[in-house]
Amino acid sequence: MSEVKEAVNGVPADLLDERLIRDEGLKGYVHVFWNRLRGGELGSLPVVIGLIAICAVFYAQDPRFLSSYTLVSMTQFAAPVGIIALGIVLVLLLGEIDLSVGSVSGFGAACMAVFVVDQGHAMLLGLLAGIAVGAAIGVVYAVLYIKLGVPSFVFSLAGLLAFQGGLLYVLGSHGTINLPSDSGLVQFAKFGFVPDALSYVIVSALVLASLGAQLLGRGRRTKAGLSTGSLGVVLVRTGLLGAGLLWLTSYLNIDRGWSYVWVLFAALVVVFDLLLRKTSWGRHLFAVGGNEEAARRSGIRVGRTYLSVFVLCSTLAAFGGLMSAGLLTSVSQSSGTTDTNLTAIAAAVIGGTSLFGGRGSAYAAMLGIIVLQAIQTGLNIVNVDSSVRFMVTGGVLLLAVAIDSVSRRARASSGRG
Repeated sequence: MSEVKEAVNGVPADLLDERLIRDEGLKGYVHVFWNRLRGGELGSLPVVIGLIAICAVFYAQDPRFLSSYTLVSMTQFAAPVGIIALGIVLVLLLGEIDLSVGSVSGFGAACMAVFVVDQGHAMLLGLLAGIAVGAAIGVVYAVLYIKLGVPSFVFSLAGLLAFQGGLLYVLGSHGTINLPSDSGLVQFAKFGFVPDALSYVIVSALVLASLGAQLLGRGRRTKAGLSTGSLGVVLVRTGLLGAGLLWLTSYLNIDRGWSYVWVLFAALVVVFDLLLRKTSWGRHLFAVGGNEEAARRSGIRVGRTYLSVFVLCSTLAAFGGLMSAGLLTSVSQSSGTTDTNLTAIAAAVIGGTSLFGGRGSAYAAMLGIIVLQAIQTGLNIVNVDSSVRFMVTGGVLLLAVAIDSVSRRARASSGRG
């Protein structure tokens, strides 16, 4: 017996139930979007509105805020912490937390610096060593959680202190290790920018790939006898995306253009978005984060899911630390030990990842770090004291959590979970 329902009299199989609302065309798309908002499915809308408001306020204070130079620098310096925040998104999707990502990033970078500068090994081996340190820490965390039942808050808090001490121990009497300016890592993270022509090619390829993926998805749904929504909406949405990205690329190319480290971060976000939405691993992660016991009873290997997420989180933390070291051309006793932890966690939450698990996306890391970097850059431009920046960041984080709590109640009231 085929599991695929055939369309009846031209009506898609998923709309045969008369209780389902048939929303078609642009009007139907707007109607569905409004109903989702009323049901607490806010998505990225709050952070997008907040980012527009932040840009408007700081641009009114000083037009340099939206200059090409500022935007290029903003994206370049946001990327390393954004990579760390990407790992935090994965942990939060499970309803857990990792408070040690900043210390792990500094410890991994210090191991790389000692390996390369003091011991004279190749930079590639140093990078692999730093990443391996992060992965090993993730394995230890997973064992503590799965085998011993230690809460993630406890072992990651212990890790925060332990790896901060490890950073000081590895650096020893050096205090600071400067990386060779001609090393591949420094050239990539600090001086690497995509050539103008290549940037347009990359953006065009991304837009065409996005359109192709959506058309391919529509074809599969049509073949399965399911509804596909409006083709006009797909074309309009893709057209706006392409026009916006091409205009932004031309604007950034007035200065230095897209930095390689930002492009790397964006590529990681796209890869993890596909992993979360299109693979069984991603579906298992959401299932475990939504209801662990139900996931276990349905046959999902919960332990493996936790192991993969903790390893990925610590590995991404170490990788972000390596990129930060390349951008700053050095590793010091303060690497990853200032506000890196809170910034990475705040970025994931502000971007729209729920603290209650089971809800969020890889793009939350990108949106959240852009918001925080915009606040930091704007306050620096208008010459506001750093103490105010911490207070503003704390207020934005509290607002994001409050919105998440309210939308969660709305979803529960509307029966959306």
